[in-house]
Amino acid sequence: MPKVSVIIPAYNSITYLPATLDSVLRQTFTDFEVLIIDDGSSDNTSAWGSQIQDRRVQFMTQANQGTCAARNTGIALAQGEYIAFLDADDLWHPTKLAKQVRYLDEHPEVGLVYTWTALIDPEGRPTGRIFANRDRGDVWQQLVQRNITESGSSFMMRRCCFETVGVFDTTLSHVGDWDMCLRIAARYNFGAIEEPLVYYRQYSNSMSKNWQRVEKCFYTVLDKAFQSKLPELQDLKDRCYGLVNLTLAWKCLQTQTKDYKQAIQFRTTAIAYSPQLRYSKEYVRLSVAIAIVRWCGADGYNRLLAIFHALRRRISNLRNRLSLPLSTG
Repeated sequence: MPKVSVIIPAYNSITYLPATLDSVLRQTFTDFEVLIIDDGSSDNTSAWGSQIQDRRVQFMTQANQGTCAARNTGIALAQGEYIAFLDADDLWHPTKLAKQVRYLDEHPEVGLVYTWTALIDPEGRPTGRIFANRDRGDVWQQLVQRNITESGSSFMMRRCCFETVGVFDTTLSHVGDWDMCLRIAARYNFGAIEEPLVYYRQYSNSMSKNWQRVEKCFYTVLDKAFQSKLPELQDLKDRCYGLVNLTLAWKCLQTQTKDYKQAIQFRTTAIAYSPQLRYSKEYVRLSVAIAIVRWCGADGYNRLLAIFHALRRRISNLRNRLSLPLSTG
C-alpha cells in the first residue's frame, strides 16, 4: 500500500494536465499512487490518459458530476494513509509531498497540513504574489473568515479524517475544498509549512471568478459552518458574511467584463453585514480597484494591472537573488 494517494480531478484540462502530472512524478518522495479522475471531459483527456505507462498512475473516466464528485471517486479508490489533492492546472514543488509526509508523521495530533501557494499566470510564469498563512492548531475561527489553505492543491490530510467528517459535498459546484477544511478544522488541528510549494494557475476566464455561480456556494458553506454554533458567535458570523461579499466583489472585477457596478453592490452588502470592514485593508484595496475600473475602463485597469504585476515579479526576483524574505501580499 502506498503512503500517499494523490487525487487529480480533471475536466477538459488537457492543456495543463500533462505538466501537472509531471510535477507529481518528479516528487522527491516516491511512495505514492496517483488517481486521475476524468470527469466526463470532451477534449482528448481520455486518449492521453490511456497512454500513461507509469504503474503508479491510475486513470479512470466517469460521467460529468463535478469536482467534488470526482474527488470522492478518488477517495473511494485511494489506498494511501495520507491523501492529497491536486487540481489539473496547478503544479507542485518537487519537495511538497516529502515535507508534508514528514510533518504528519511528526505531528500525530494534526489532521491536515497545508503549504503556502504561489500564483502563476496561464503560461506558468510567477506573478510574484504568494499566499502565505501561518495559522495552525485550532484554526476554525480563522478559517471561517477566509480559506487559509488558499487552494485545494495545497493540503494533505489523514485518510481517517474522511471517516470522521465525511466526503466532499457534491451539491457545491465551488469552494468544496473550503467546506471540507472547515469540517476537518472543527475536529482536528491544522499544520502549516511556511514555504510556497504549490503553484496556482490564475487566468481571467476561470470559473472560480464567476460570481453568479459561486455566490450561492459561499452562503451555503457559511450556513453549514454556523448551523450548530453558539449565539455568542453572531459578530463573527456577520463578519464572515461581510468578507464573503468583499470576495464576490473582487470576483466581479477579475472577470473579463470588469463589472464594477455589481462589485459596488457586493461592497455595500459587505458593510451592511459588518460596518467595521470599512476600515480594513481589503475594503480600501477593493475601493481603489473599483475607482480605477470606473474611470479608466476595463482596458485601462488591465494595463495598470499588467504594469503592477511586472513590477511585482521584478521585486520578487530581486528578493530571491538577494535571499530576502518573499512578499506575501
